[in-house]
Amino acid sequence: QVQLVESGGRLVQAGGSLRLSCAASGRTTSTYNMGWFRQAPGKDREFVAAVTWGTRITYYADSVKGRFTISRDNAENTVYLKMSSLEPEDTAVYYCAAARDDWVAQYASTYVYWGQGTQVTVST
Repeated sequence: QVQLVESGGRLVQAGGSLRLSCAASGRTTSTYNMGWFRQAPGKDREFVAAVTWGTRITYYADSVKGRFTISRDNAENTVYLKMSSLEPEDTAVYYCAAARDDWVAQYASTYVYWGQGTQVTVST
């Protein structure tokens, strides 16, 4: 079992920056691939970014490429999402998720553990 707890979400002005954290606990958490998804009101949950556990290959949604950076600290069992040049369209609840190797980074259904989410609100 893996537990994921997100933090760092808050209200921020457009153009600002924010860093989200996802603390993982449980067995062998460092061997899971990790991803961030988000869900805005009235919309489906969408992929944001992901990173593999070993080679740390990263994946990004086109909408955040160049603005967001995902990273992980396996020693601290923490995954980060650094967000910059934030736009009102980035407003959503952001979820951290963990996946085993039989995953497709962009597909939420291939992730086995999820956090409760953290709210990010970007004002104009």
